[in-house]
Amino acid sequence: MSDFARAVECYKAFVVSQGYSVSDLRAKIHVESLCDWSLEGDLESVKEWFLQQQACCDMTITDIPLNDCVGWNIDPENGWMSHQSGEFFVVQGVRIGLSSNREVGASGWDQPMVTQVGFNGGLLGMLRKNIRNVPHYLVEAKAEPGNPDKVQISPTLQATFSNLKQAHGGRKPRFSEFFENPEGNQGTVLFDQWMSEDGGRLHLKRNKGMLIEVPESLVLDIPSTFRWISMYQLKELIKQNSWVNPHIRGIISSL
Repeated sequence: MSDFARAVECYKAFVVSQGYSVSDLRAKIHVESLCDWSLEGDLESVKEWFLQQQACCDMTITDIPLNDCVGWNIDPENGWMSHQSGEFFVVQGVRIGLSSNREVGASGWDQPMVTQVGFNGGLLGMLRKNIRNVPHYLVEAKAEPGNPDKVQISPTLQATFSNLKQAHGGRKPRFSEFFENPEGNQGTVLFDQWMSEDGGRLHLKRNKGMLIEVPESLVLDIPSTFRWISMYQLKELIKQNSWVNPHIRGIISSL
């Protein structure tokens, strides 16, 4: 029995001795969070990896007028902005009234909002895998144009359903098969739940959060922008300013 497995059994025995019960997954998560069990490098090496990913990011972002966005159109009738494919999202206007519990008061207000096509936003998934009997999580140093420092530590998969359908004309997101068809790819579903989004700027949007465990024997081709890290490391990285994106926080908050 590994040191980690022994610690989990001791923890479960202690909980039972106090008259409580705990699931195997919850016990493991608690023990994982106590110290760094990682066998893929310590916390400092993870930080070095992430800073290197930020430094080598070649994405450039330029502010342009909305009507200069190639592939996007503004409907002359309703004024909404949408993608020429009919996928992704639209930018629409909403009018809010009779809101006596808000700062503006009963007079309400108008504002633009982003509405996901089909309303359900996408899949936010993390892969979990034992490495020599110790749980690790596959994260990505992912560049997004709206990130404060371009690159943030993100879930294994962070994709809208339009991305999964390849409406953009590019490649399919890496590792998406484990979340679209877990059982067919040797995956075990540990968490599967619709999660709400920011209702102040996103209209009726929600994302499906998933945690999928794959067998230790399964060999995956991991690009340099991805890395296996421990739960302890993940929680320590959350303490860094803007390093860990909110989608990971949402998934692990349920564990």
